[in-house]
Amino acid sequence: KFPFAGNARAVSLDEADGFVRLIFTKDDKTIVGGEIVGPGASDLVAELSLAVNSHMNVEDIALTIHPHPTLSEPVQEAADVGLGFPTHI
Repeated sequence: KFPFAGNARAVSLDEADGFVRLIFTKDDKTIVGGEIVGPGASDLVAELSLAVNSHMNVEDIALTIHPHPTLSEPVQEAADVGLGFPTHI
């Protein structure tokens, strides 16, 4: 789970409430679901849908470029948390 409060773009828009949470398997960290509550959630959910339907794992998301500063970064940050190396929290 990564809070939008840790995202520069959300903070600059004064919309830092919310979070991104990835739900994944313990064994191979395949993404099976997720939650997005916050700014741009209706746009960001497409990435989670693609990840689930493509059987992607947390590392796939973590290694995907998410430009800075954008509202898409919390998806990558949530993946980083899942891998045990969060950057901004």
